[in-house]
Amino acid sequence: MKTPSRFLITLALATLAGCGQQSGSDTPAPPLVASSGQVVSKPGATVSHYAAARFAEQATFGPTPELVAELEKKGFSQWIDEQFALPASKYNTAPIRVYNSDIPAEGQRANDYYVTETYPLLVNSQDQLRRRVSWALSQFVTASVGKLTPYPGLVYANFLQDQAFGNYGDFIRALTIHPPMGLYLDNLQNRPLSPQCIGCAPNENYARELLQLFTVGVVKLNMDGSTVRDAKGAPVETYSQEDVSQLARALTGWSMAEAPSRWDWSNRDGVLFPDSWDQAHDYGQKTVLGTTFPAGKGAAAELETIVTMLMGHQNIAPFISLRMIQHLVTSNPTPAYIGRIAAVFRNNGQGAAGDMKAVIKAILLDPEARRGDQLGADTTRFGKLREPVLWFTGVMRGLGCRQAPKWDNSNDFSHPYQQMPYNASSVFSFYAPTDRAPGSNLLAPEQKLINADTLASRMGGFNFGSATAAAAAGCKVDPFGQALAASPQSYVNLVNERFFRGAMAPTLRQNLIDLAPTIWGENNNMKAMNLLAYALSSPYYGVMR
Repeated sequence: MKTPSRFLITLALATLAGCGQQSGSDTPAPPLVASSGQVVSKPGATVSHYAAARFAEQATFGPTPELVAELEKKGFSQWIDEQFALPASKYNTAPIRVYNSDIPAEGQRANDYYVTETYPLLVNSQDQLRRRVSWALSQFVTASVGKLTPYPGLVYANFLQDQAFGNYGDFIRALTIHPPMGLYLDNLQNRPLSPQCIGCAPNENYARELLQLFTVGVVKLNMDGSTVRDAKGAPVETYSQEDVSQLARALTGWSMAEAPSRWDWSNRDGVLFPDSWDQAHDYGQKTVLGTTFPAGKGAAAELETIVTMLMGHQNIAPFISLRMIQHLVTSNPTPAYIGRIAAVFRNNGQGAAGDMKAVIKAILLDPEARRGDQLGADTTRFGKLREPVLWFTGVMRGLGCRQAPKWDNSNDFSHPYQQMPYNASSVFSFYAPTDRAPGSNLLAPEQKLINADTLASRMGGFNFGSATAAAAAGCKVDPFGQALAASPQSYVNLVNERFFRGAMAPTLRQNLIDLAPTIWGENNNMKAMNLLAYALSSPYYGVMR
């Protein structure tokens, strides 16, 4: 693809300006000018086009014209309630339940199936809110296809779908006895030292990550997410190595219903069971985080004590609230926002803790989340970088694609390789929630994935400009090519409405109009997609505010 140098210069300057705004003070953002009147509610509509599209970016894998119209009419609260009532969409795991992992071709077939099935589920599923929430959970309660292999990896993704709208305490319990997690963090290998069990030894992997990543974190927190400090100003640690060791003892003794097999992977379904052999579990007294586990209790009874202990810990409400806010709405929420959501996590209004439906609804409807629905009303500190998966799905949904396009003359699907869903490189996922913007104290975890390769792949267009690939993927590219053929202004108006909430920044709008006559492409559709790649590589699209 030919690249106009003046656009790259403009893009580089705009990117720097966008990054600079992210590290600014908590002051109102510079006013934007709506370039097509989308920011006022239509007669009979509950919310404006701008607000509806903005909400869709937070609660789904990207706006579509149909979704925006639905939100304009129904408003946010009704839509959320209707999403809660939808059944969970799932991977169909049957086609890869039986295969021989020792045969490379069969293993490749299973991996190809995982890749092929992933983006249609993210993009096309009707239960978009559940999908977005389970995707958020997968990024801090991680179990990766890379270690598990495709079948149990997809079983885990389906498990998160089932758990997304439930109770967090129930989630902890179910997670602990979920076979893929038992395999991924090795709790199936966790056994007490015993003369009767030759070669047995504790395995602390799951115990450590259950504390560090899944529930309470490494330092004590106030309800607003701020760090508890001692008299010298040092952070107070949440747990010690001894707590990890003692918790690992309490987590011993779980087994699969059936022995593992390299041909039939179905034993990764279902739940783990307490091992019938007494020596598999440590029945001694334990103390974890100040809670005493009496001697003589089996694995199932000790799991109940673990769940009660963790759900009663002061950290769990702000810890989980921050992570869910970060993945849905903004990377750097204020302490007040965290505190409001933590209070809902602690008590849903009916005395129940860990009610994820109440938490999710509170996050999305919070005044801090909705303030920016009025154009220009928010601060420069608010929002999040559009991580590779959300960027890609946003483009696909905006174009009406049903599947990721394939590269020309290839059976390989185009997708952002920097972040393959459910396939993080480690239990620490794609980035740490505590990562901060360079040169700033602002939380900006997603920036770890935004680099030169990310921008280059976005500007490459992921083959949306190929007529054959786009048609095979169900992408509706023709309207963009037709609009460009009509006039640059008509094209920019369509891009503006579909991808910029109807409020494209004037600078970007003028850049696109100026570039339109010289953009490279073999036909109007390809020209339109090349120009779209430039527009969507800019920080105006790359930052969700």
